Amino acid sequence: MNQKSKLTFGKILERFSYGCGDFGCNIIYTAMSAFLLFYYTDYADVSAIAVGTIMMVSRIFDGISDIIMGVIVDRTKSKYGKARPWILRMCIPFAISGILLFSVPASWASTPKLVYVFITYNLVSTVIYTAINVPYSALNALMTQDPYERSVLSIFRNLLATAGTLTINTFTLPLVEHFGNNAAAWTKTFVVFGFVAIVAFLFTFFGTKERVRASENSGETKAEDVPFVTGIKALFKNKYWIMMTGMLALFFLMYSVNGGATVYYAKDILGDKNLVGTINGIFNIVQICGMFFIAMMVKKLGKRNVFSIGLILDIIGMLVLNFSGGSMAIIVISSVIRGVGNACGGATMWAMVSDTIDYGEWKTGCRTEGLVNSACSFGYKIGNGIGSALLGLILEIGGYVGTAAVQTESALTSIKICFVWIPIAVYVCGLVIMKFYHLDKEFDGIIEDLKKRAQK
Repeated sequence: MNQKSKLTFGKILERFSYGCGDFGCNIIYTAMSAFLLFYYTDYADVSAIAVGTIMMVSRIFDGISDIIMGVIVDRTKSKYGKARPWILRMCIPFAISGILLFSVPASWASTPKLVYVFITYNLVSTVIYTAINVPYSALNALMTQDPYERSVLSIFRNLLATAGTLTINTFTLPLVEHFGNNAAAWTKTFVVFGFVAIVAFLFTFFGTKERVRASENSGETKAEDVPFVTGIKALFKNKYWIMMTGMLALFFLMYSVNGGATVYYAKDILGDKNLVGTINGIFNIVQICGMFFIAMMVKKLGKRNVFSIGLILDIIGMLVLNFSGGSMAIIVISSVIRGVGNACGGATMWAMVSDTIDYGEWKTGCRTEGLVNSACSFGYKIGNGIGSALLGLILEIGGYVGTAAVQTESALTSIKICFVWIPIAVYVCGLVIMKFYHLDKEFDGIIEDLKKRAQK
């Protein structure tokens, strides 16, 4: 383990550069969560239940590719490190795949359209997104081993991720309108976003540095020498990794359902689809502002407690929204509360995942940043896939019809379930999981023990 693991040069620039990676990732991720199903149903004229099924089935392939990519990252050797080379290699394919995702040929028959959706969706999620996001997720643990610095990096990651989400939520529909408000307009919109994503990833590649290495003494095993089966067994001896993977799976299920339902909620409950920008804009701006205060809270209260506070605020914000009666003032209040809550959660969640890597090394002698993050990615992508299918299924059961001028009462209820009540259930589950998470209290002792092993 390299003891020079703190960020020592150009901290602000390096933190910003690290965060740019999630800005780039969110160009596609937010688009897939918030607008892809809407694009399929209302512009490409594809069945919601068929698309939801494709998304869920595709997560099986996606999960396998995550594990493979994690092993590849752990075995990557280059002058740039383990993770950074993949960010450079995949940034252009990432942009191209995003454009193809929103380029369903509108004139095709239903079956060829579904084939196209299946191929392009898997190209993005199973291959390209995995090949850039798994290395990026591993980068935090490779840049520093200082727990506070990890928290700050996680804050910058979430700050820039939120900026990416804000960018997509604010500019997607206006750009689509600008380019003609038809199926082809979505393609042109994502050509613009693709260039933005490439620039963001290049910032990450050139602005960051990998410093942390596995301990080489006292029986510790280098990540590149860990057999795959041994690495998997080590993961399931890591109780905190199991907790965080379960948490991520639930959260990304919720993000998928809630994010995908936002445009429906704005259009059919509030009566104006352009309110997506208002609802998410306020939410994201508050979240970004909240990030500047989270580091102080983490230092005083610890990551687990800050995360739990965020969950409570998220629940309150959702309840306020549900009983807003369509009042814009109350909707704004709800977005502010949820923005603060999400700042607490987003700023700590990924740092907590990185901490489980050190716990796993201390517990089992195996340090596998790539495998840990890819297995987490597998968990949350399964959650995301189930969420996508769940959204389509609930809308289908509720009788939602994309071309209908007015939706039925059951369709409106299904939208409320997706946008409000499923997130509340997930936040409650998160609070239960956090009841058993005690790594914050144990972490300093674990790091000291690992340092002693490295010095023997």
